[in-house]
Amino acid sequence: MKRIAAAVAVLIWCSLPVAAQHGGAALYAQRCAQCHDGGGTNVRAPSRTALQSRSFDEVLGAITTGTMASFAQGLSNDERAAIASLVTGKAASQAATGSAGQCAQSGSGFPQSIDGPRWNGWAADLNNSRFQPAAMAGLSQDQVPRLRLKWAFGFPDTSNANAQPTVVGGLLFVGGGDYKVRALDAKTGCTRWEFVTEAPVRTAISFVPLDDNKFAVVFGDVRANVYAVDARAGTLIWKSKVDDHPAARITGAPAVYSGVVYVGVSSIEEAIGSRPTYQCCTFRGSVVALKAETGAQIWKAYTIPEAPHPTRANAIGTQLFGPAGASVWSAPTIDVQRRALYVATSNSYADPATDTSDAVLAFDLATGRMLWHQQATPKDSFVVACFGADQSNCPESRGPDHDFGQSPILVSLNDGQRVLVIGQKSGVVHALDPDHEGKILWQTRVGTGGPLGGSEWGSAADRDRIYVAISDVRFMNDGTRRLNAAAGGGLFALDLATGKVSMQVAPVACGDRHQCSPALSAAITLIPGVVFSGGVSGFLRAYATDDSRLLWEIDTARDYTTVNGVAAHGGAMDGPGAVIADGMLYVNSGYAQWGGLGGNVLLAFEVGNP
Repeated sequence: MKRIAAAVAVLIWCSLPVAAQHGGAALYAQRCAQCHDGGGTNVRAPSRTALQSRSFDEVLGAITTGTMASFAQGLSNDERAAIASLVTGKAASQAATGSAGQCAQSGSGFPQSIDGPRWNGWAADLNNSRFQPAAMAGLSQDQVPRLRLKWAFGFPDTSNANAQPTVVGGLLFVGGGDYKVRALDAKTGCTRWEFVTEAPVRTAISFVPLDDNKFAVVFGDVRANVYAVDARAGTLIWKSKVDDHPAARITGAPAVYSGVVYVGVSSIEEAIGSRPTYQCCTFRGSVVALKAETGAQIWKAYTIPEAPHPTRANAIGTQLFGPAGASVWSAPTIDVQRRALYVATSNSYADPATDTSDAVLAFDLATGRMLWHQQATPKDSFVVACFGADQSNCPESRGPDHDFGQSPILVSLNDGQRVLVIGQKSGVVHALDPDHEGKILWQTRVGTGGPLGGSEWGSAADRDRIYVAISDVRFMNDGTRRLNAAAGGGLFALDLATGKVSMQVAPVACGDRHQCSPALSAAITLIPGVVFSGGVSGFLRAYATDDSRLLWEIDTARDYTTVNGVAAHGGAMDGPGAVIADGMLYVNSGYAQWGGLGGNVLLAFEVGNP
């Protein structure tokens, strides 16, 4: 197979114009190698090995109109094609085949009541608890060991399945890296409709009732567009661009409350700012409030109050700017009682570091006025250039890259005490008092932390404990960016009142599995008596919350026959977690962003017979 792949790559290369053939490698070295050939240090960008798992169209789209377009600015179409062919060994004609028509359904209504069992948005509730009550889950602890695969759906032309599905009214809504959002029948996986987006969608989707008996699904893409699409017909209701910065994107699911859509804005300037000729950095994270009916902006609040201004010149004379950064990677949390909204922010990108980065911020729901902020890690200024050989744009006050990648969870304890709790990439779990301006209640370290370590995309909580997955992914110290198959990971439960660890599950080593790590990066999902955690190994595991025993595990890193006819395989599990509703479990598999095994499949499990 390796010989065949190599021969195909040679044929593709030869089909390009001679100038492009010779220029592809040089252009890659000039524009791309600093991040993608960064050895074992540059963990944020996908390696050359990871890029080989992507399709030609996926890479070409990224450097033409996508998130990497600024790196390819000024190049011809042939030159961009040469780079895409060089790093993938593929051409556009090798795109995945398949059609929604192989398993498509007609009809414009909901198969079930929209008030029935459902999982809406990132965490199934406004508090972002990722806890699904028994009545909604339809899945009990004694049934979990009998979960079996019911259907698989393949996303074409992508190596990342990183958009978490939403299930409402018997329909499943999910975005993909192939510039489409889909509605599937939740029981069969058959396609109801497809909607084409301007850019890939990696957010979870929020279901919103509108006036006049209309229903919308709301989501964002990686070019900072927010869409509202008719949930039954798949037609556009409105589209709103919420940030004009070329690096801006939306990665966290919109939160919807009382007719208003709240969305956080993040960016990849942390990556594109690595070029020494780039005037780094000018992006500020923000939260935007939009009218659910029309998409009209109500308010926009920046996470850094001060606008960027010129600071110093780097070693080659490029003007640098700051402050910058404090992206919002995750879904906002709504506090109905205090009429407040909470978000967690990333690190700063530039000097001077801001005290609202690596922090939890509170905003007034009606006006966007910042109410308070509580910083976890001060002076954390960082860009990807800090990993590389040329550190011209690395801030002088270089930080540890300990940003927040997950949403704060708002919990009311049994004694009435309210707690805002969150895990950090530092490996520390924080509990704050939302009723006393974020006063620190406790802090507990459960991981080593560091780049791609600590707690990544999402924790889960009930009224007693928070459940935290730890990545602590490690790479081999041989300059190859190979994952260490024996280091990293762990699952913890902490008492919400005290912060003491009450449950711990050791990481499961990979053995000799390719592109594998014990790291637990994917978001946690919780139902009564069971916690679900997906890992970079490709395994999804379920543990009993009372005694930590393993109830069920599934190796998702394999090939699948799909209902839509697209060739699909699973891989690393990162970003989104499992979604559980009406007796079924849905989960994505495949994440090739920083060295994990790529994949392109959405899996649906049901309870089998005893």
